[in-house]
Amino acid sequence: MNLTPDTKLGPYEILAPLGAGGMGEVYRARDTRLGREVAVKVLPQHLSASAEVRARFEREAKTVSGLNHPHICTLYDVGREGDIDYLVMELIEGETLATRLTGGPLPVPDALRIGSEVADALDKAHRAGIVHRDLKPGNVMLTRSGAKLMDFGLARTTGLAGGPGGGASIEALTQSPTVAEPLTAEGTIVGTFQYMSPEQLEGKEADERSDLWALGCVLYEMATGTRAFDGNSQASLITSIMGSEPKPIPQLAPMAPPALDRVVRACLAKDPADRLQSAHDVKLQLSWIADGGSQAGVPKPVAKRRRSRERMAWIVATVAIVAAVAAGIFAMRPVPGAPPVHALLQPPAGVLFSSSTDKPLPLAISPDGSMVAFCARDGEGPDLLWVRSLGSDDARPLAGTEGAEGPFFSPDGRSIGFFAHGRLERIDTAGGPVITLVEGVDPRGGTWNRDGIILFTRSSYGPVSRVAADGGPVTAITALDTSLSEATHRYPHFLPDGRHFIYLARRAGAGSGDSPVVYAGELGSNQRKKVLDVASNVVYASGHLIYVRGTVLVAQRFDPGSLTVTGPAVPLVDDARMDERFSRGVFAASTNGVLVCMTGNNLTRTQLRWLDRAGRPVGDVGAPADYTYGGTPQISPDGRSAALPIANQDRGVSDAWLVELQSGRRRKLTVDTYDHPGVQWLPDGKTVAVTTNAYGEGGIDAIAIDGTRSHRIVAGAGFMWPVSSWGNRLLYVPETTAQASDIYAVSLSGEADPQPFAATEAFEFLAQFSPDGTMVAYASDETGRTEVLVAAFPQPGGRWQVSQGGGTQPRWNRNGRELFYMDPQNYLVSVDVEETTMGFQTGAARKLFQFHGAGGFWCYDVAPDGDRFLVTVPLEKDLASPVTVITDWTRKMGNR
Repeated sequence: MNLTPDTKLGPYEILAPLGAGGMGEVYRARDTRLGREVAVKVLPQHLSASAEVRARFEREAKTVSGLNHPHICTLYDVGREGDIDYLVMELIEGETLATRLTGGPLPVPDALRIGSEVADALDKAHRAGIVHRDLKPGNVMLTRSGAKLMDFGLARTTGLAGGPGGGASIEALTQSPTVAEPLTAEGTIVGTFQYMSPEQLEGKEADERSDLWALGCVLYEMATGTRAFDGNSQASLITSIMGSEPKPIPQLAPMAPPALDRVVRACLAKDPADRLQSAHDVKLQLSWIADGGSQAGVPKPVAKRRRSRERMAWIVATVAIVAAVAAGIFAMRPVPGAPPVHALLQPPAGVLFSSSTDKPLPLAISPDGSMVAFCARDGEGPDLLWVRSLGSDDARPLAGTEGAEGPFFSPDGRSIGFFAHGRLERIDTAGGPVITLVEGVDPRGGTWNRDGIILFTRSSYGPVSRVAADGGPVTAITALDTSLSEATHRYPHFLPDGRHFIYLARRAGAGSGDSPVVYAGELGSNQRKKVLDVASNVVYASGHLIYVRGTVLVAQRFDPGSLTVTGPAVPLVDDARMDERFSRGVFAASTNGVLVCMTGNNLTRTQLRWLDRAGRPVGDVGAPADYTYGGTPQISPDGRSAALPIANQDRGVSDAWLVELQSGRRRKLTVDTYDHPGVQWLPDGKTVAVTTNAYGEGGIDAIAIDGTRSHRIVAGAGFMWPVSSWGNRLLYVPETTAQASDIYAVSLSGEADPQPFAATEAFEFLAQFSPDGTMVAYASDETGRTEVLVAAFPQPGGRWQVSQGGGTQPRWNRNGRELFYMDPQNYLVSVDVEETTMGFQTGAARKLFQFHGAGGFWCYDVAPDGDRFLVTVPLEKDLASPVTVITDWTRKMGNR
């Protein structure tokens, strides 16, 4: 049963579908009496066919509605409209625990907190005589205010609980109420069976202890990232539940507290009488563990280091990996004969790893393995460069590194090179002034040798360049081989002699399917030698090359003298984080056998979301997707759709898509095999301008959204990014290897040559026409800082600076009287503007709210009413993934 928007169910007006599951469809709706948004679940008609079942359902629904608890989803109402039965529930913004777990195990503090909150919710229900009967990760929502347990007590009412009076098959149990998610039959069965207690599988009545069994399964999965019981079929899964025991948690998660394993095993006793007997007891046990009652591998903290301090600390494996030398410098001293040690490094509480989808390698380790540098943000603030010594539990940001990306250490480990706001910069690891080395950089990696030479890739298209570590002239040291259609040389890495280096050569827009090649080059020579066929960044460490093949981090023996690899590639880490679009894995290695990498979730998923003028979420648009670098939401002239690119990870390219803002439905606009990372609406609202690398060159095509026609607007070398259109003109920025970036205007017909609009030695980009087409707002660094400027169109004409303390990403309110931009602290700023006889006038700047979007060029667009903003935001679970540390990884290599 599909309900259309504006359908009325009693006082509830349907707004949009949210999903569907075994218990029916779920919709976002508005309560017209109270003026609030709610979730309405429409029940399948077979559940309401019997008057007895319907009456029993209504009685228990009323009981559940009395469960007023912060960690229970509130049931507001139950009703019937014609032949439609429905439930009305609290509308919860967040993600399910099942979704969060797709990224791997949770940090121990998070698992303990969520487990305690769920146990508290169960305790409330059990005291009211209500048993959940279907507790699983899909029924736990994670919100900003904590966990919310969904669909309480409704399984029995529907007659699906089995046991006496239930009369349901075991398959029917899998269709009990859940958070609305489309599931395959196989996924539904396995996803529910794995949390059923033995007594439920035997058809016996479920009681409170059955919920504790399911809670034990959920705790196990949060701690280890794997399910407590698994099987390839229903029969094998049931056999596992009835007769086997899960592996001890410490075997899979060495840093988990031993007491957590004991609590989980007490929940997973086969006989209900042998389990913990109340959810309250489970909550108390988890709270005690969280407060430091049981720790793995570290002593209990002193009294002044309270729980808040512990949550700020990084969890480090100290057994066999940390030894302090006399001077206090961290050194790695593996125990002879011991296997490599794996440990997880968590970011401090509230801190998330860099979210921008175009960041090159946001992780580095010092040559001696004593320090890790990473790019992260605290809350909604800007990305900063953070450093953390592996010999302590404190991570600290380096002041002045706003916008940091792509860190790399100096050979002595005392300084870090990094990129920020289009500049190559350096800073001491102890902090201090930031030194700018090169302006006008769109980076793809850097490396530093002992002679004070830095190699870096200045642009996403172009060769590897060199510059002195103290600054100075920039010189290209590789040359693209046009006969091989090479478009980019990236991720340079010095070899031990400091003269030779390796780098990745790639074709335009190519991913793993276009045969990227790793070469070895030499300073002062035009010669190069092919080393590997692999679509990955590569680093040298301990006599091996380390890279990602597929999603597996591997090492292969390498002779830096002959520049040849020998022997097989040996797996080091499964499920290594890898972005096919950029041929980039997130890992780094020291010279003494310490390896750091990120794992899981190889898609850089982001969510389209509406925010109001206070920054409050007012609705998500569709499901999360891999919106790419350049994946800026572009709202159509009629305000009904957005156009933006979505990555095709299979081919390592992007396609242009259309997203309906009301329903969230998506439709692909490009149907070829090329890369389309930039999309812009044209004034007619029926056509989009799309970046393309078709025919071996960069260009912009006009594509009708109904698929009936297309034509080339402009062509040239390298990618071109459409940024704004008005009348018969399109503004675009060609990607260039030169220091400057310029803005050009071209006719939409493509019949005339492009004309420069802003073409100076400065970096000019992100232009947007005013609503009447007489002005253009754009970003420029000609003052030494990126600021928002407004200039008359067409030139010549007046030019005015709008932002005063730094600004970028300008957007016009469609009324033409207001301009928005992002400041360096990630605040969205509003400025009133007007044209007068005295020229262009601006009012005072007003900070609206702070947020951290995930777009590449722009991360937001303004709704036609000027009161909402469509943004791309990262999924926090993808950013909170821990860093895996492996010591003495060369033991895995043996003699290979």
